[in-house]
Amino acid sequence: MAGQPLETPGDEIAPHWRTVWRRFRRHRLAVGSLAVFTLIALCAVLADWVAPYGATEQNLDRILAPPGRDFLLGTDTLGRDTLSRILYGGRISLLVGVSVALISGVVGTAVGLVAGYCRGWVDSVLMRFTDTMLALPSLMVVIMAARMLGDSVLDVVIVLAAVSWMVPARIVRAKVLSLCENQFVEAAVSLGVPGRRIMVRDLLPNLVGEIVVAVSLTVAGAILAESTLSFLGLGVSAAHTATWGNMLGGNEGFMITAPWLVWAPGLAIVATVLCINFIGDGLRDALDPPRR
Repeated sequence: MAGQPLETPGDEIAPHWRTVWRRFRRHRLAVGSLAVFTLIALCAVLADWVAPYGATEQNLDRILAPPGRDFLLGTDTLGRDTLSRILYGGRISLLVGVSVALISGVVGTAVGLVAGYCRGWVDSVLMRFTDTMLALPSLMVVIMAARMLGDSVLDVVIVLAAVSWMVPARIVRAKVLSLCENQFVEAAVSLGVPGRRIMVRDLLPNLVGEIVVAVSLTVAGAILAESTLSFLGLGVSAAHTATWGNMLGGNEGFMITAPWLVWAPGLAIVATVLCINFIGDGLRDALDPPRR
C-alpha cells in the first residue's frame, strides 16, 4: 500500500534469531562445547584471580616437579606452575584468535559485499585479488611476514589477519549475489535508493548468519596458526608473554622426561579448537536447517 515503508527480511531479525537459538539448543554437542569454551574463556580472562600462582612466579626448589597436590599440572624448568601458565597463556591465544577473526571478518565482509553488489569490473578485480591470495601458500607467507614484522602480539594478529579474510569474502559474495535476485533489493534499486544504503540496511542484516559462522571457525584456525608460529619460534615471543604455542615449542625437548610440559598446552589447544568447531557446526545447522 502507498505510504507504507518497504519491508525487508531485515525487519524480522529478532524473531529469526530466537528461532536460531531454539535450533542451536537442539544440537547437544554444540551446546556442550559452548559451555566448555565459555569456561575456558572465563578462566583465561580471570586468570589473575583463578590461577593458583603468578604467570612468572618461580619456585626454584620445585623445578620440573611432576603433577601433584601443590602443582596440579607440574612445573617447568624455572619452577613456574604449568596450570597458571596455561591460564595466562590462554588469554593471549584467545585474544589472538578473536582479534584475527574480527579483523578478517570485517575485511572479508566488506570485500564480499562490495564485489557481490557492484558486480562487473569491481567484482572481477576484487575476486581475482582474493583468488590470488588464496592461491599463495599461506604458511610460507605467514612465516616470511612474521620474520619481517616481529614477534609481538600485534604483529602476529596483523600477519594472520592478512591471510584469513579471503574465505569470509567469498562466502559473503556468494550470499550477496543470491540476495540481489530478491524482490526487496530490486524494489530498493527501482526506487532510487543509494547503493551504499542498500548494502548496509538491506543486505548486511541478511548476512549475519554467514558472517557469524565464518568468524567462529576463523577463531579456531587463528589459534592453530598462532600455535604453529610460536612452536616454530616465529609467533609471540616467550619473552613477552606465555601462549599455548610457545609453551609447546619451548618444552618440546622434555616430551619424555617431563611430558606434562607438552601435553598440557597441547590438550588446551585441542579442546579449545574442537569446541569452537563444534559451535560452528551447531550455528551452521541452526542457521541453515536444510544442510542436516
